[in-house]
Amino acid sequence: MKKALQSFTLLVVILTSVVACSKDTTATVLPITAITVNDIPADTVVGLSAQGIPITNGKYTFYSLEKNAIVPNTDSASTKWDIAFMATRILTNGGTSGTGLGGAFVYTGLFDGLKTIPTDSVFKTDNAPTSYAITTGSGKGWYTYDGLNNLITPLAGRVLVIKTASGKYAKIEIISYYKGGVTLPASASDADKLNKQRYYTFRFAYQPNGSKTF
Repeated sequence: MKKALQSFTLLVVILTSVVACSKDTTATVLPITAITVNDIPADTVVGLSAQGIPITNGKYTFYSLEKNAIVPNTDSASTKWDIAFMATRILTNGGTSGTGLGGAFVYTGLFDGLKTIPTDSVFKTDNAPTSYAITTGSGKGWYTYDGLNNLITPLAGRVLVIKTASGKYAKIEIISYYKGGVTLPASASDADKLNKQRYYTFRFAYQPNGSKTF
């Protein structure tokens, strides 16, 4: 009887230790918070004209979603950046555009509603100059172009789903193409449009653990 009681006590101690260890090693899942980024120039700005209009040098502006920061042009051949902007074109760091694992597709739906990347999703890579992961052209990717009033307007319900240079995932919603995070009215003067265009305001959510869930 005494021996049986000792065995039972030992079993309880072992089970208690296992449960305690299990609780201690359970990973804490942190919520992914969307970040809004304002006025990222889509062309490297090198100065202002006499009229105050930004002068660009025709180079892409490179951006790291992981670091939430602009990456110098000198690192364009590296995996330090995830997306790059020039005018309405957005590159990903993969395919013909970079040395990373990057790719993307345009998701039709709401930014907040995209909780998990669908399992049947296909990430495209840039294949310049014939095609890009994020399709260019009015109504084909993330924006529409009003030629009569010379305005770029982000399409509602379009989310850019990004595979980063390191193979992780992010989602992006373009809010504005104009400085100040606004969409200019059709009545805005041509000078105002030229002075304020090519500045991206967007929000994004980046998943650092490599999963496809936000």
